[in-house]
Amino acid sequence: KFCYPSGYHHHSPPDCLFSSGKTPEFSRKDFQGFQKLFHRFLQVKGPSVEWSKINRPPEQSVQPYEKIKAKGLPADISTCLSKLAVVKLNGGLGTSMGCKGPKSLISVRNENTFLDLTVQQIEHLNKTFNTDVPLVLMNSFNTDDDTKKILQKYKHHRVNIHTFNQSRYPRINKESLLPIAKNMAVNGENAEAWYPPGHGDIYSSFSNSGLLDKLITEGKEYIFVSNIDNLGATVDLFILHHLMSQPADKRCEFIMEVTDKTRADVKGGTLIQYDDHLRLLEIAQVPKAHVDEFKSVTKFKIFNTNNLWISLPAIRRLQDKNALDMEIIVNPKTLKGGLNVIQLETAVGAAIKSFSNAMGVNVPRSRFLPVKTSSDLLLVMSNLYSLDAGSLTMSKRREFPTTPHVKLGSSFTKVQEFLSRFDNIPDMLELDHLTVSGDVTFGKNVSLKGTVIIIANHGDRIDIPAGAMLENKIVSGNLRILDH
Repeated sequence: KFCYPSGYHHHSPPDCLFSSGKTPEFSRKDFQGFQKLFHRFLQVKGPSVEWSKINRPPEQSVQPYEKIKAKGLPADISTCLSKLAVVKLNGGLGTSMGCKGPKSLISVRNENTFLDLTVQQIEHLNKTFNTDVPLVLMNSFNTDDDTKKILQKYKHHRVNIHTFNQSRYPRINKESLLPIAKNMAVNGENAEAWYPPGHGDIYSSFSNSGLLDKLITEGKEYIFVSNIDNLGATVDLFILHHLMSQPADKRCEFIMEVTDKTRADVKGGTLIQYDDHLRLLEIAQVPKAHVDEFKSVTKFKIFNTNNLWISLPAIRRLQDKNALDMEIIVNPKTLKGGLNVIQLETAVGAAIKSFSNAMGVNVPRSRFLPVKTSSDLLLVMSNLYSLDAGSLTMSKRREFPTTPHVKLGSSFTKVQEFLSRFDNIPDMLELDHLTVSGDVTFGKNVSLKGTVIIIANHGDRIDIPAGAMLENKIVSGNLRILDH
């Protein structure tokens, strides 16, 4: 529950920042959006869901991917593709992996960045089907400049690239509920005063940018939205065909790709049935007493991959009616100086309840391959995956389709340090589980199989020699090698 000291609910939104007549137009729109969000934040009392009203989604509302694939493809799939645009969420920085600048510019495979791979995928699609699927990047004020500089390099690729910017909202002092910004500047001492308000902001900023109307005018009917760091989020022709083949009066306006939970995904948002609508339930909305139930793999079996297929005319209609209702995520942060602030955010998938005939599709795990940590990076750089036209697919030489469980310790957190610890990436085709902790380095052509645990004690260092083959081994302290 949100609890305020008495009197807080009388606050109107902090508009000391809105008063400057010199505010540029984009900021005016940002502030109107923020004002709406802030008003709702003050009005919301108690949790956004009542636990007793939560039900599992009905069978027909989450379809297995196999059933959709079984419909096959029409001869004219390029007609379907001509009505599609691909949107990548590109607002994030690579700070959690020790990098400066946009996360999408981190090299993930053979010197290719997330952005390179995305462009290659869409270019391949356009060439193969002789079509023109545009790529749209939703940047934030943090990533916009660096991303635009790099876009020059794709000038001669067969893909039209558009960008638009997420809103810029003021961070709020947790105690006073007033913005901490001194003025409109985004740099210097004011840099920490602003934040991009989560990917749920896509609907209003896409609309405000004029790009939504431009794409509709060009005959585009759907967007495929995904996080740019999810290397499994490629355009799926079977899901696209399923959308395009619905009868006009039953047009599905929103598909959320979900996949089966494993122990690693217990915090992921899940689809529920609530008040006769499909709805996304995030861990932040779950009352404390029910968090364990939410995390259980038995009650909530699926989670949201954030690969979404959304109707453009429907976004236009809901924007015009101001009918997109997304739960507010209150994200508490502590700034460098120790000041406690809150960021009000929304999630793009939370809008599912506002769209007609929305559904989930339970897709294979291979469509969810996010790179959030150096442990994920190790997987996608390894021989577990082969790269073809920008798409990563599990190597045919791996005998079972599941991904190994990899946990690298804090010495591997930053990408530069991670890279310096491997002469080359080990052979991981037969690996089930890898845990590495402490000061560990790997020589050339190391092979890891089964369960491998390598723990260098504080002050010790372990160098795995070139050509070593570790199968079901525990390596500890001073390089004693034991059977697992």
